[in-house]
Amino acid sequence: MAVAAAAPVHGGGISEHIHPEPQGFIRKYIFSIDHKIIGIQYIITAFLFMVLGGLLAELIRVQLMNPSGTFVKPDTFNELYTVHGSTMVWLVIIPMLTGGFGNFVFPLQIGARDVAFPWLNMISFWLFPPAGLMLYASFLMGAPVAGWTEYPPMSLQGGPGTSMWCAAIFLIGVSSTLTGINFLVTILKMRAPGMTYTRMPLFVWGQFATAPLLMIATTALGAALAALFIERQFGVPFYDPTKGGSPVLWQHMFWFYSHPAVYIMILPAFGMISEIFPTFARKPIFGYKMIAFSSVAIALLGFMVWAHHMFTSGLAPWLQLPFMILTMFIAIPTGIKIFSWVATLWGGKIHFTTAMMFAIGFIATFTCGGLTGVYLAAVPFDLHAHGTYFIVGHLHYVLVGGSLMGIFAGVYFWFPKMTGRLMNEFWGKVHFWLFFIGFNGTFLPMHWLGLLGMPRRVATYDPQFMFWNVFETIASFLMTAGILVFFINALWSIRNGKRAGHNPWGARTLEWQIPSPPPYYNFKQVPAVFSGPYDFAEPLPYSGLDGELDANVPAPVPAGAH
Repeated sequence: MAVAAAAPVHGGGISEHIHPEPQGFIRKYIFSIDHKIIGIQYIITAFLFMVLGGLLAELIRVQLMNPSGTFVKPDTFNELYTVHGSTMVWLVIIPMLTGGFGNFVFPLQIGARDVAFPWLNMISFWLFPPAGLMLYASFLMGAPVAGWTEYPPMSLQGGPGTSMWCAAIFLIGVSSTLTGINFLVTILKMRAPGMTYTRMPLFVWGQFATAPLLMIATTALGAALAALFIERQFGVPFYDPTKGGSPVLWQHMFWFYSHPAVYIMILPAFGMISEIFPTFARKPIFGYKMIAFSSVAIALLGFMVWAHHMFTSGLAPWLQLPFMILTMFIAIPTGIKIFSWVATLWGGKIHFTTAMMFAIGFIATFTCGGLTGVYLAAVPFDLHAHGTYFIVGHLHYVLVGGSLMGIFAGVYFWFPKMTGRLMNEFWGKVHFWLFFIGFNGTFLPMHWLGLLGMPRRVATYDPQFMFWNVFETIASFLMTAGILVFFINALWSIRNGKRAGHNPWGARTLEWQIPSPPPYYNFKQVPAVFSGPYDFAEPLPYSGLDGELDANVPAPVPAGAH
């Protein structure tokens, strides 16, 4: 398709940007209202919390090397796995995928100069670090011990740190809700001229489907947390059955949020994978509309399956059946995505960059997590496996093999756009293989340990399970070594990496048609869009890039990336 001549479009001049460029280090990089800087702030902060959460995970694994569990006391062990789980869900994966990559990437992809509410965006970020500090400060006063789910009545009996946990997660919820509002308005109202819904990049579709989940589901969690805090501090009996409360009420409210939260943690990663595959297979994405609309279907169905987490809570049998069927049904739109990704790879000229390797690894590991989720949807199987390590293995295949693998793929893919430099591909592949092998060695054996009866969330276990626990701990060290390689590679590449140019991958979405890193105003003139973003056989479908770059000459994938 030929690119039409530039035409006058709304927002044509730099002076029409919604706010002037800030001056000074504090305004520019600390209290920034630039969506790109805020996205990088989210990513850096989330990675710092990932280091802390990962250290807690290694302490857990060291404890489980010995069946009698002598490394830490049982109460300390309970604190470790509770804060580890809370960290990875609320301080790493959700902020990284929505606040981090969402902020940096999708406004560029839709041709916007910023998000709809820049000051609200800044506030959303600055609610995040204090919440994380509050969570870790709970160790000073007796950290929460009831797991990341904090079921009453155990959470009513914990130390003062449990109230700190409530306040910290509530703040994260406020931040997420504000982010969801901001993103939804931005996508609805600030797309470039000609960018219809069916021309949006698939990463934007991932954020578009996630934003209502952030807005709606998080309110249920906020109400549940407020009630738990009020009961703990003021004795109002929401959840205490001895005073007329109901501990199952917490489960309903918590999982009404937390099952959609699984999709908050995976839909943006789906969008990342959908950007990476066509770029490195050098062919259009297969089934664009089905991938896009299946994201919306997943978001809607996510609100209808929460009680499959509660089959062991005494849920009436006539309620168990519809939740079981709906949970199995939700696998269909996910299967559509996996089929479309594999079809995209089929017959493509694949470039095995580090980003592509993590994307392919994502398919393998997330699919395994999805299949075990189908098993757990069946009531009889769930009743057997619910309290065992099978659940731990399933959860990590979804959230680590899915979300975290997607995050690493996204970092290697968009790092050149963020910094203007390429990460080292050799060490990137070392990172991939250490992480992939270590991950599977850590979490795959948990499935059969669970089926054999090893309970989760206990500091000691039957000696017959010792071999596989030692094996898992050694494998976790391998995974940690891979993450260490990643951090060293990233820090070295920021200053010393090969200069990337504006489009090192020859990608076609709008963010790759402007300099790297992007200028403050993103686009000197808001571009006009004339077709979809993934047909590599056609000229780029944009005009109005104001001659900054020759948008019709795609850059090749670097030679070292093959």
